Amino acid sequence: MRKTVLSCVQLGKQGITDNFIFTLGEHFKNHNNVKICVLKSAGHERGKVKKYSEEILERLGEKYTARIIGFTISVKKWRKAMR
Repeated sequence: MRKTVLSCVQLGKQGITDNFIFTLGEHFKNHNNVKICVLKSAGHERGKVKKYSEEILERLGEKYTARIIGFTISVKKWRKAMR
């Protein structure tokens, strides 16, 4: 099965929950990269977006890296541990 390049997920007012992390894991079964759009209801502050990114990476594992562009977090899955 060929993996597609990109998938998008929205992070809303409930923040990062167990269900959100499960959904990300499901997306990574079929995609290499996932974009997480942080909605206004989740908090449009750069500090919060950075904390969200750190928490997501902590809960996903060592095979993932993230990059923040504006209010979007791009998460990439690697074959080997990158952090």
